[in-house]
Amino acid sequence: MPVRFMLNGSPVEVEAPDNEILLDTLRHRLGVKSVKRGCETGECGACTVLLDGKPVYSCLILTRMAEGHEITTLEGLRDDPVFKAITLSFAEHGAVQCGFCTPGFVLTAYVLLKHNPSPTWSEVAKAVEGNLCRCTGYKKIIEAILDAAKKIHTHSNDDSQDK
Repeated sequence: MPVRFMLNGSPVEVEAPDNEILLDTLRHRLGVKSVKRGCETGECGACTVLLDGKPVYSCLILTRMAEGHEITTLEGLRDDPVFKAITLSFAEHGAVQCGFCTPGFVLTAYVLLKHNPSPTWSEVAKAVEGNLCRCTGYKKIIEAILDAAKKIHTHSNDDSQDK
């Protein structure tokens, strides 16, 4: 039976076995490469996607559970200014090493900054605690997210002063 959902703003209809996880459907059937297979137990965050705007582990969700929902991956955020600020800050702060965990951290940071544009260090640390990084550690990642918040705040203040 086909499963229908929105993927990065576009309607998708895909055939998937009843027991197939969303991670496999996204990567192997739909070609979404930012969603990574890490632990398959919801402990590392490498497979994070946004389900109706909330970060979830796609390794823990059956594809059929996505029926009628909106799934967003990094590929769906390319033109978003918050996403751009986060990725720029990650690069500037060296918060990316092997890159395997980066999509999960970026999506988690994106949701955090959309809901809390001026988080504290501890709020960022709490938000990303479901993501595992084996290379960089968390200091540079947290600093990058805090810097992204400043960039977004500065950019929005610049925009409001232009009016």
